[in-house]
Amino acid sequence: MAADRTLRVAQRQPLAFHAACPHGLEEALATELRALGASVVPARGGVGFEGDLALAYRANLRSRIASRILLRLARAPCRDEDELYRIANAIDWTAWFGPGQTLRVDVTGSRSPLRSLNFATLRIKDAVVDLVRERTGDRPSIDTRRPDVRVFAHLDEREASIYLDLSGEPLFKRGWRQRDDKGEAPLKENLAAGLLALAGWQPGLPLLDPFCGSGTILVEAAQIARGIAPGLSRRFGFERLLRFDEALWADLRAQAQREMQAARETRPSISGSDIDPAAIEQARINARRAGLGDDAIALRVADCRTLEPPGDTPGMIVCNPPYGERIDVADGDYDATMLALGRALKTGFGGWEAWVLSGDRTLPRRLRIREKRKFPLYNGPIDCRLFGFALFEPGARVK
Repeated sequence: MAADRTLRVAQRQPLAFHAACPHGLEEALATELRALGASVVPARGGVGFEGDLALAYRANLRSRIASRILLRLARAPCRDEDELYRIANAIDWTAWFGPGQTLRVDVTGSRSPLRSLNFATLRIKDAVVDLVRERTGDRPSIDTRRPDVRVFAHLDEREASIYLDLSGEPLFKRGWRQRDDKGEAPLKENLAAGLLALAGWQPGLPLLDPFCGSGTILVEAAQIARGIAPGLSRRFGFERLLRFDEALWADLRAQAQREMQAARETRPSISGSDIDPAAIEQARINARRAGLGDDAIALRVADCRTLEPPGDTPGMIVCNPPYGERIDVADGDYDATMLALGRALKTGFGGWEAWVLSGDRTLPRRLRIREKRKFPLYNGPIDCRLFGFALFEPGARVK
């Protein structure tokens, strides 16, 4: 009876999903999912939403901010490992994958009464394997490196939630960046997209990144302007599931490709510079790998201390300058570089906005510009703030 009840929950329409994202981007992700037609419930570290499998496919294909899309198969009170086993064993896993596929289980917890997350992981794995063996006579193998199927669970003080991963590789892996392209502290693609969303940048507004490195922010912006869905060049976990709807997926991809073709002549005003010539060359390579021509992003070697606008129309600066573990600036003098940057912004960028991600809480004081807004974010393990500055013409505030 418990198994039947759990399966009915998993098959109901709408289905329940969870989209994970970096802390601080939950509202931006919720806005993105609403635009795809989802009914959303923001939470810490992600967004819950409801819909059908077509919506989940679209979220994987089109979400720039999500890290992973998960289908929730069970949520129930859980006080110990035996209850956790029963919850996981009541799900009909054979409806989603077979014994010939490999499996990985990951568990996170927050104030859970269970003694060990490692033991909880083992109990869920046993429950899944036992169920599949009971139904099919064979058991799936475990592969922690490149599994066909991933199961996630989250434990809190009262409940256990168990999910089936629909994404496979994390969604920030768009397929265009070589993962050894790291630089000093690489900005993940979905965090770069989140910066653009929080800043309020839209195609048509000039964009400049004076610390562009390998070009992650610029490539994300140019793909938005050119209508290139972020998941168009990669594969997903749901393609390996038994319930994969190949015809539906082909239709969704075809629609995304038509949108890309319709916008291919767009000429966005997107510019980037960096003091390192090797970084600029890598940015050009990344832009090509991302399906962008050489005309999509204007790139040049330049020193941020003598920064100048790329055109006459005011626009937006969105950047991730060196800070904390990443301090590597001209002449190695961080304070002097930030002071010179602030001077360049105040004298040459009247009418612009600047949005700067930094782990340096004192950045506004170093730039000598007061922020109008800030958002707490994490760049990997680094606690950061996205500072927003409105730049005025010199003397504009003086009556």
